[in-house]
Amino acid sequence: MKLKITFFFLLICISSGVVAQAGYRIEGQIKNLKGGSCILANYYAAQIYAKDTAQADANGRFVFEGAQPLPGGIYEVVLPDRKTLFRVLITDDQTFSFTADTTDMIGSSRITGSRDNELFYDFQRFMKGKEDEYQRLKAQKVPDTDKRVKDLQEQRKKFYDTFMKENEGSFTVKLFKASAEPELPPAPKLPNGKTDSAWVFNYYKNHFWDNFDFADVRMIQTPFLHQKLERYIKDLTVQSEDSIIKEVDFVVNKAIAGKQKDVISYCIWFITNQYENAKIVGTEGVFVHMGEKYYLTGIMPVTDSSTLKNISERIKILKPLLVNKTLPDIGVMSYRDASRLDYIHGVKADYQVIFFYSPTCGHCRESAPKLKVIQEKLHSQGVEIMTIAIDGSEDDWRKFVKEFKLENLINSYGLVASRQVVYRNDYDTYSTPTIYILDKNKKIIARRIGVEDLEPFLNVYKKRIAMESKAGQPTSTSSRQ
Repeated sequence: MKLKITFFFLLICISSGVVAQAGYRIEGQIKNLKGGSCILANYYAAQIYAKDTAQADANGRFVFEGAQPLPGGIYEVVLPDRKTLFRVLITDDQTFSFTADTTDMIGSSRITGSRDNELFYDFQRFMKGKEDEYQRLKAQKVPDTDKRVKDLQEQRKKFYDTFMKENEGSFTVKLFKASAEPELPPAPKLPNGKTDSAWVFNYYKNHFWDNFDFADVRMIQTPFLHQKLERYIKDLTVQSEDSIIKEVDFVVNKAIAGKQKDVISYCIWFITNQYENAKIVGTEGVFVHMGEKYYLTGIMPVTDSSTLKNISERIKILKPLLVNKTLPDIGVMSYRDASRLDYIHGVKADYQVIFFYSPTCGHCRESAPKLKVIQEKLHSQGVEIMTIAIDGSEDDWRKFVKEFKLENLINSYGLVASRQVVYRNDYDTYSTPTIYILDKNKKIIARRIGVEDLEPFLNVYKKRIAMESKAGQPTSTSSRQ
C-alpha cells in the first residue's frame, strides 16, 4: 500500500516568497535562434515546472511578462529545441533583459537590470575562461605541477574569495555557498602516520549545513535543498533507525528554526517519503516517527483530512510489527494434522521465516520453488520456514503444498484460527507474499524482504551477531537488502 504523501502543499505554497512589486518582465534575445516557443521554468526542489511561455521572433527576441511577481529562486529559460537552457535568478529585480549566443551561452551572456544575474554570469564567465585555459594546457600535456597551472589555480581561488566577500548577502553568493562542499582543514594524523579518515568524515558531516540558509524561502525554488537532503540522509547517515531519526530531527529542527513553512514542509515530506516504503531492513520505524512527531501533531501542515487518516492508520498497523518487536502469535491449521493448530511461537528454531501467501498469487507461486531450496539448504543451520495461507480455500492450500513439494516445511492454513484475524491489519499483508524473519525469541529481525534475499540477509546478520558479540556491542538489525 502506498499512502501517496505527495506535493499536496505545492499548490498552496508555490506562491510564497513573492515580493511586493508589480509583476515581472524578462526580455531575452538569443543569437542564432530563429523563432519558436520558449519556456520559463521554475525549480521546486527536485522538480521543474513550466511557469510561462513566450514566442521568439525571427531575430531570437522574446518576452516573458506577468502581472504578478514571480516567487524568487532559480529559473531556466528553455529554448525551442528543449535542450538548450539559459539560467536566470529571480530576486527583487524582476524587470531585466539578457542576450546570449547559442554557440556559447555563458561566455556570450550579458544581463541588464538584475544585479544578481549580472553577478551570476560575471562569476561563470571568469571561471569558464580559466577552465578553458586549463584545458588548453592539459591538451599540451602540461603537468599540474607546472607554474602556469598553479597560477591558474591561484587566480581562481583569489577571484572566488574576493567575489564571495564583496558580494556577501546577495542571492548569488547564497546559492554558491549552498552548493559548495564544506572546506576541510588539515586533518590530524593517526599514530601510524595516516590521515584520520573518521575525523575527516565527522568534520565534513558536522559542517555540511553551515552555509545553507533555511530562513530564505527562495531556497525551496532551487535544486539545492533536495540535493543536500538526499546526500545527508542517504549517504552521510548510518542507515539504522536510531541514527536516521537523530539526523532527521536535527535537519527538521534547522528548518523549523528558519521559520519558512515551505522549507519545513519539504524537509518533512522528503524524509517521510524515503521511509514510507523502506528499502533498508529495519528502517520502517522512521516513517512511524515522522508521522507521529510531525504529521499527527500539526507541525507538518496537512489540509487533507484523508491524508492524516491514512497516516494514522498506517502507523497503527506498522508500529507493532517493526524490527525488534515480537511478532504477534497466532494458531493456524496444521497441514500434517488438521485437528490441531500450529503456533508461530511454538516453533523452536534459531531463526524462523514466516511466509504469508495466497495459493493463487502469481508471485507466491514463483517464490515457492525458491522457498523449498532455502529450506533444504538452511534447515541444518537452525532455520525453520513456516508458510501460512491467508487466502483461498483449504483445497487450494493443500494443492499448493503438494504441487511445490513443500511437505518438509511447516505448512499452515490461516483462515481457521483460534481468534479472529485480519491479516492485512494484524500482519501488514497488503501484498503477498509477505515475509518476516524472527530470531529464537520471536523478535522480528527483518520484514517484507524477497525470498531471494533470505539467505544473504541471514548470512550477513549472523556474521554481525558474531562480530558484535565478540566486541561486546549491542546488535544492530539494519541491513541493506
